[in-house]
Amino acid sequence: MCAAENILEKHSFDIEGGNFSNAGTVSTKIKSILKQKNLPDDVVRRSAIVCYEAEINIVSYAKKGVISLTIRPNSVQIEADDEGPGIPNIELAMQQGYSTANQQIREMGFGAGMGLHNIKTYSDIFDISSEVDKGTFLKMTIHTQPAKD
Repeated sequence: MCAAENILEKHSFDIEGGNFSNAGTVSTKIKSILKQKNLPDDVVRRSAIVCYEAEINIVSYAKKGVISLTIRPNSVQIEADDEGPGIPNIELAMQQGYSTANQQIREMGFGAGMGLHNIKTYSDIFDISSEVDKGTFLKMTIHTQPAKD
């Protein structure tokens, strides 16, 4: 059976870059969807964290982006795809505390350089790809059940 066949539910949300008044809305919606599915609290919490961090990165740095949620029997997958400046050095950007946030973003309380680090920490599987002047793509997977030996 291919992976597409075992999708239980799929959602997609558009995000407007620079719109801090709506920042966090998508992660709140995803948290609500996962709670309605009666997924374990830890899965809901971790999913909300990775989604929020990805959403804030899109709002802070990109022109626009899309966050997609895919629920499967054994996992929650969140993808963030943006049209932004891209990340020239992913290894550096993954370091805890590294940030390219401008002063305005920092004054709003964002840009502490924890976003990508937190996404990796709270995901069971994390993939990132980025192309300068094109954008960044994140794929985060959180298992809903313990892995079988």
